[in-house]
Amino acid sequence: MEPLTDSFGREIKSLRVSVTDKCNFRCTYCMPAEGLEWLPKNEILTFEEIHRLVRVMARMGVSEIRLTGGEPLVRRDLPELVRMLAGTRGVEDLSLTTNGVLLDRLAGPLVAAGLRRINVSLDSLSHVKFAEITRRDALDRVLAGLEEAERYPELRPIKVNCVAVKGFTETEVPALADLARRKPYVVRFIEFMPLDADQAWEDDKVLTGAEVRAIIEERWPLVEIPAKPSSTARRFRFADGAGEIGFVNPVSEPFCSTCDRIRMTAEGRLRTCLFSRREWDLKAPLRAGATDAEVAVLIRNAINQKELKHRINEPGFVRASRSMSQIGG
Repeated sequence: MEPLTDSFGREIKSLRVSVTDKCNFRCTYCMPAEGLEWLPKNEILTFEEIHRLVRVMARMGVSEIRLTGGEPLVRRDLPELVRMLAGTRGVEDLSLTTNGVLLDRLAGPLVAAGLRRINVSLDSLSHVKFAEITRRDALDRVLAGLEEAERYPELRPIKVNCVAVKGFTETEVPALADLARRKPYVVRFIEFMPLDADQAWEDDKVLTGAEVRAIIEERWPLVEIPAKPSSTARRFRFADGAGEIGFVNPVSEPFCSTCDRIRMTAEGRLRTCLFSRREWDLKAPLRAGATDAEVAVLIRNAINQKELKHRINEPGFVRASRSMSQIGG
């Protein structure tokens, strides 16, 4: 089957699959404190529907699958979906992004099912500041989940993601960088993007990757590591070799020109960019009896309309139509 390529010649290799819009945290940069209604259960794709769509896309060259949410670990029996996807021909890289609060009891089953990479969100090592940004007192459980993940050498690398918000993250950087030196984790700082449900984002709240790097290098010099062209992160090792740091800079250093990613929401809508204003419904034709070939045509049509760039830094930028938790990370 022909590779899945957009109108700008970018070959699509990576798919983010949201398995639920529900989350047990209420992070300030993502969700409101209360009032967000969950999708009805019958609107959410079943595991079999997710598996079928992944199979179709894998035949079109999509080889990297990342499971997201909401919080994916709140989806019942998630290791069963991991098992289904891990055995799918063409899927070469299967990973998951989580807040880590349920990881202490699910790391083992996920690894046994075939999961091989994981990203854990962690914005602070201070109990007070962790609760401030997540609106939950759950730091100890997240750290316990990371410790449990460490027990499985098959699960590497373990990436720890911190959203960098000006006025909050500066004081957290040294402790998180030190975590990368002490543990087998790649700590990554992600610039705050305009995807919060409260729409409180402003550009002066973005703590750039360059600013975070400067804070780290006051203590520990860094040396850049080459990364593949489609990578979202700039990678650095500590000059003395003790650990790795990453910077994901979509606001200050957009990487749209090499973007190979698409996203599928929990209710089966295909998004070609985080900041898309359009979505393509794959669930309705799937449930109406569409063949794999017909679904593939729908997917190609969507990819042909993938945006050139997100335009965050340009006049007239329009926010995404939904918040991050509704889209899928």
